[in-house]
Amino acid sequence: MTILPHSLPACANARIVLFAMRRMGANGLADARAAHVMFTAFGQGFRRPLVLMRALMAELASSAAGTIAIAPCCCARMTPAEAALIAIVARVESAPDTARLLTADLLGVRRVEHVLMAAGAVATAFADEGRPVAG
Repeated sequence: MTILPHSLPACANARIVLFAMRRMGANGLADARAAHVMFTAFGQGFRRPLVLMRALMAELASSAAGTIAIAPCCCARMTPAEAALIAIVARVESAPDTARLLTADLLGVRRVEHVLMAAGAVATAFADEGRPVAG
């Protein structure tokens, strides 16, 4: 079994989400590099995507029944959990039932509404700024 079985997403916007998830997951919600990548990607409209990404990460951390495996930022591949998180953000609006199942599997809990709402808010914030996330 491979520890990092998934390649990086082809979508540049999904890679921004992945980078922010990795930085915030490893260094906390106030990570400066995560904030910098959001500022670089979104310019003056960076606050909403950044705050909503922080909210998503906080919901994931508080809702998960176990640990969520993340790779270091320098890795050119993704863990299964990271691939699921990208898929959740990419599909939460277009395929909500699939996103719900992926979230429940990832977190190991049945009640995933708070995480889905946060993921939907992140997806909407990215799309509103012209950077829709595709998984």
